Amino acid sequence: MNIGQAARRSGLSSKMIRYYESIGLLKPAQRSDSGYRLYQQEDLHSLAFIKRSRDLGFSLDEVAKLLTLWQDRQRASGDVKALAIEHIEALNKRIEELVSLRDTLGELVAHCHGDDRPDCPILKDLANGKGCCR
Repeated sequence: MNIGQAARRSGLSSKMIRYYESIGLLKPAQRSDSGYRLYQQEDLHSLAFIKRSRDLGFSLDEVAKLLTLWQDRQRASGDVKALAIEHIEALNKRIEELVSLRDTLGELVAHCHGDDRPDCPILKDLANGKGCCR
């Protein structure tokens, strides 16, 4: 199948498929006599794996490691689990950061009168670069 068909079947854009190929995440596609990329069922499996990994928030480096582990039939599942645990820890840290950002912004909004007056604690905080409400 050509890249457009592979894109439709994988749920990825043609641009992303070309990008994944350019960075070595996906093996270079076979080419037709006229130079068009040709993809096989095996390529679709790899694209689905990459898409699902990215949907779960894995970085490109982590996806590369996961692909290597997936393709290595002699791998230890503990290696895969360790990578997943590291990712969960990073997600938890990011969640904590996002909760803190939400709470800070919520405090700023609570202190803003939201009326016709020009005084605005949200803008003051942004201008100061320091938390005004903590």
